[in-house]
Amino acid sequence: MATENDIQPPTPGAISPSTSKLGAVLRVTSGNFLEQFDFFLFGFYATYIAKTFFPAASEFASLMQTFAVFGAGFLMRPLGAIVLGAYIDKVGRRRGLIVTLSIMASGTLLIACVPGFATIGLLAPALVLIGRLLQGFSAGAELGGVSVYLAEMATPGKKGFYTAWQSASQQVAIVVAAALGYALNSWLSPAQIAGWGWRVPFFIGCLIVPFLYVLRRSLQETAEFQARRHHPATAEVLRSMLTNWKTVIAGMLMVAMTTTTFYLITVYTPTFGRAVLHLSTSDSLIVTLFVGVSNFIWLPIGGVISDRIGRRPVLLFVSALAIVTAYPALSWLAHEPSFLRMLAVLLYFSFFFGAYNGAMVAALTEVMPVNVRVAGFSLAFSLATAVFGGFTPAVSTYLIQATGDKAAPAYWLIFAAICGFFATLALYRRGGAAELQAKLG
Repeated sequence: MATENDIQPPTPGAISPSTSKLGAVLRVTSGNFLEQFDFFLFGFYATYIAKTFFPAASEFASLMQTFAVFGAGFLMRPLGAIVLGAYIDKVGRRRGLIVTLSIMASGTLLIACVPGFATIGLLAPALVLIGRLLQGFSAGAELGGVSVYLAEMATPGKKGFYTAWQSASQQVAIVVAAALGYALNSWLSPAQIAGWGWRVPFFIGCLIVPFLYVLRRSLQETAEFQARRHHPATAEVLRSMLTNWKTVIAGMLMVAMTTTTFYLITVYTPTFGRAVLHLSTSDSLIVTLFVGVSNFIWLPIGGVISDRIGRRPVLLFVSALAIVTAYPALSWLAHEPSFLRMLAVLLYFSFFFGAYNGAMVAALTEVMPVNVRVAGFSLAFSLATAVFGGFTPAVSTYLIQATGDKAAPAYWLIFAAICGFFATLALYRRGGAAELQAKLG
């Protein structure tokens, strides 16, 4: 917690009530859009990336290699959370978020330009892996930096609503990526998409970087950060993380529910619909687009409800509902696959994600020590993404192959929901630190 000696009057460059809240939200979430846009593209075009960079004897083996590289990016997130998170806690939200945007753009450009395996051999998958590692390193602190920025600029009593826009910007990325995929599928032949068409959205992502960079440059520092005299060095951040390791681990488990659901209903959906349910590519992309819109709607609703009744009831209710109903819902879809059934089930899972995440992001910003808020948030979120969410496509593919049950991905979602349920109980037991922080925040 900050003390009186750590606080000083806000400096002229800080966000104040007179500053446009909407403009600040748009500026800070713009880079978050790119970060998620690039991540989604890798999952959306996993089958084409697999054939281009990871040729193997079977589609299963090729996909598993691709999703393993996809997941490797998430293994870099905890490192990025500590290194870049500590940097953001020291130099400020604005400067740190410009750095994360630059690193993310570098990884995306590399993936877009690397020649295929047939051209440069093993160097191709190696360079793709490097691109993914750069993306993961950047993303490790991006979500935390954006979430904390929104929490610190939020109007009192509306922190859940404001922080929900961090995830909401990701849903815009889903909609844009899915719409681009649908358009390419309509304009190009399957051979053209497999040969070079899948690269087009990656290049589009690179082209919008200068615009997003200008938006990030125009960000103002938050008044709360400006008011603190002491900004911890990396060594202090690490010591704080070790001291508060129980909070970080509990936060990671609380995030597990939302990150697993998210990657199941977005990144894995096109592959699941095409390779498992044998629906058309267009059907899968349309479902993904509707899921993005649904997420966008539910996120601020979840945030507002948590502002009114508290984070704990929302988190417990949604995770319990997922535990009880996830497998029956996915089994109903797998029993008789169709576009309408897939749409219905994934929109239902979208409610899980939106309502839960709308409350969870604000909760995670509230339980972390103030001086290392970005690093603490980022580390908990990154660990959850690395252990649970990022490997959801790979785990889902493996579970289906191992069990022969097309509804098997529900087991992974249920496990993550159980983690979220008990982590919430631990963080909020007997009106503990989380509820105190919520009242203060």
